[in-house]
Amino acid sequence: MTTAIADILEGFEFLEDWEDRYRYVIELGRELEPLTDDERSEENRVHGCVSQVWLSKNIQEDTDKGPILFYKGDSDAHIVRGLVAIVLAQYSGVSAKEILATDIESIFGKIGLKEHLTPQRSNGLSSMVQRIKDDASAALTPN
Repeated sequence: MTTAIADILEGFEFLEDWEDRYRYVIELGRELEPLTDDERSEENRVHGCVSQVWLSKNIQEDTDKGPILFYKGDSDAHIVRGLVAIVLAQYSGVSAKEILATDIESIFGKIGLKEHLTPQRSNGLSSMVQRIKDDASAALTPN
């Protein structure tokens, strides 16, 4: 687990009320680095989300770990933007192999996220995760 996701999980531990947790998710989204207009492209748009969601990736090769995927993301919805922040805290700056080996569902379970999201947001969250896993698989596939 990256330090960022560990910090997020710790933050959730102190919040018992789901209204406070939603506010925390929104606050996490406010901390995301803004995307450029070019990064808000159709190519970067995540399909399967009701809200507009964009994930911009940059891949760097590491001689020991293989491809490392870095992401920036954004959404036009406050809570979804916070969900993007949580996903990126887990996956950005991580090797493709680690991405594919990570059980993010257990992390969402620790937070209690899935049971407190609407079905549309839950589907969008799954679409984001699948997009990153697809990127990781592609990064590991020789051209």
